[in-house]
Amino acid sequence: MSIYLDNAATSWPKCPQVIAAMQEYLCECGGSPGRAGHGKSLTSSRMVYDTRDQLAALFNVASTDRLIFAKNATEALNMILFGFLNPGDHVVTSSMEHNAVMRPLRQLERGGVTLSIAACDSQGRLDPDSLRQLMTPKTRLLLINHASNVTGTIQPIAEIGALARETGVRFAVDAAQTAGVCPLDMQQHGIDFLAFTGHKSLGGPQGTGGLALGSGVDLRPLIYGGTGSASESELQPDFLPDKLESGTLNAIGLAGLGAALNDLTAFGIDKVLPHEQKLLQRFRSGLNKLPHIEVYGPADPTDSVGVLSLNITGISCDDVGIRLEQQFGIFTRTGLHCAPAAHRSIGTIDKGTVRFSVSRFTTEAEIDAALAALESIARDNK
Repeated sequence: MSIYLDNAATSWPKCPQVIAAMQEYLCECGGSPGRAGHGKSLTSSRMVYDTRDQLAALFNVASTDRLIFAKNATEALNMILFGFLNPGDHVVTSSMEHNAVMRPLRQLERGGVTLSIAACDSQGRLDPDSLRQLMTPKTRLLLINHASNVTGTIQPIAEIGALARETGVRFAVDAAQTAGVCPLDMQQHGIDFLAFTGHKSLGGPQGTGGLALGSGVDLRPLIYGGTGSASESELQPDFLPDKLESGTLNAIGLAGLGAALNDLTAFGIDKVLPHEQKLLQRFRSGLNKLPHIEVYGPADPTDSVGVLSLNITGISCDDVGIRLEQQFGIFTRTGLHCAPAAHRSIGTIDKGTVRFSVSRFTTEAEIDAALAALESIARDNK
C-alpha cells in the first residue's frame, strides 16, 4: 500500500468523476470545441463554456470571457509577463518565487525590463512594506506567489492588492498552490492577473490551467493562430477569450477539470484549507518529538497551505526520499523543487529538502505513517 504525499507537484488520486468525464468525452463526444456547427462540436463547446464559467465564479472574475485557458500555470504566467510588460518597465517580486516566475522575468531582463526582488524571512514570509520600498515611478507590476511550493507559506495578498490599488500598479498572483485550497476573490483582493493550474488542488488532469484577467487590463497574445472565430480574417481576433486562446483547446482535459470542480464544490472549498492545516498541525507536533529533524517554513500551520519541507541531519534529502518510497511506500519530492530563490531564502540552496504535501484526500493515518517512517530513518542514522 502506498501513501502519496506529493500533491504540490500534482494531486492524486483524482476523483472517479474526473476519469468518467474524460472517458465520456472520448467515447461519446470527441468534437472539437468552437470548430464546427455539428452536434459533437457544440456539445464540446458547451462543456468548455461550463468549465470556464465555473472557474470564473470560483475566482470572482468580472466576466466569464476574461477566464483564459492554458495548459498550466507556467504558460499562464508567461502570457501575463510577455503580454503585458515592455522594455523600461519595472517589476517587483519576492524571493520565494518558483522558476515559472523567475525564468521568464530573467529573460525579460535581457530585453530591458528591470526587476527588484523583495527579501522574505527564513520562514518564507513577505512584508508588504518591503514591496513599497522597492517601487519606483516605472514600476508597472507586482507579481507574488500566493503560497510557496517549498514551505507552503501563505502571503498576504489582500494587503498587497491594497498597495497595488493605492499606487496604481497592476497586481499578478501565482495561485498554483492555492487555487482549490484558499478562497480567491479577484475583485475583493485587487488582483489584475491570476495564474492557476488545474492539476493540483483543483483536482483536474495535467495539461489544464489558465489565467483570469481583471477589469481594465489587456494582454498581447503569446501565440497567434486559429481560434475557430473570425475565420475570414488572417489577423488575430481582438476579443476575449479568443484573442488569447489560439489552437484547439485540451477539451478532454477540460472535461475532467469541469468534473473535478463539481466534486470540489460538493466537498466545499471552505473545508480544504482547514483540513490541510489540521494535518500539518498533527505532522509538526509529531516531528517536534523526533530528534535530528529540521523543519522549514511557518511554525504556525495556519500560516501555510498543506506543504512542509524538512531534512534529517546527516542524510541527504535524496536518500531520505528514496528510503521513504522503497521501505515505506511513501511518495514525496526531494531537491530544490524548481524554486532556487525560495531555497536561498530559507537557507537550503546547498542541500534541498524533502517536501511533504497533503490534499483534501490525505488522512491522519497517512500522516502518522509518515511520522513513523521518519522516526525509523532518523533512528537508523544515529
